[in-house]
Amino acid sequence: MKKINLIFVCVLTVQITHAQTCSSVSEIHPSTPNGIFNDYGDGTVSDNSTGLMWQKCQLGLSGSDCLTGSVTSHNWEEALNMANNSTLAEYNDWRLPNHKELLSIVEQRCYSPSINTTYFPNTSSSYFWSISPSVSYSESSWVVNFDHGGSFNSNGRDGRFSNFFVRLVRSE
Repeated sequence: MKKINLIFVCVLTVQITHAQTCSSVSEIHPSTPNGIFNDYGDGTVSDNSTGLMWQKCQLGLSGSDCLTGSVTSHNWEEALNMANNSTLAEYNDWRLPNHKELLSIVEQRCYSPSINTTYFPNTSSSYFWSISPSVSYSESSWVVNFDHGGSFNSNGRDGRFSNFFVRLVRSE
């Protein structure tokens, strides 16, 4: 029985990576086309349509293809602390994005992940924290699922104690 449990635990902890799938219907235009982004080559990407500068790689990863390091997930308080302590590209005003900002980088015609992978490569198809609190539940915040681009408040997942992924932002 112990052998079966160990196999079950191992299967649950493996992150499966799938190739991104995007609609090829010509009438469906990209919601985050390449032309709105600028990659500065220092771990940051600016979005010219919103005036926001994003961390190119999710927290824990680095490099031009975001393959260096290890994917990390954090509870909400840890995510806030990491944002406050970040000095990526010598900026010290990084923060967690609000719900609307995080939704602004969702690529609506793609899934697994639902993001522009040219500018945000190797993004996990999973949940990312926002700073935005839930109106209904004071101990929860909004998260965005980059598998399909949907969002929900974290109340159903132990509030702010769940571990989700982090991508930092700053105003340019």
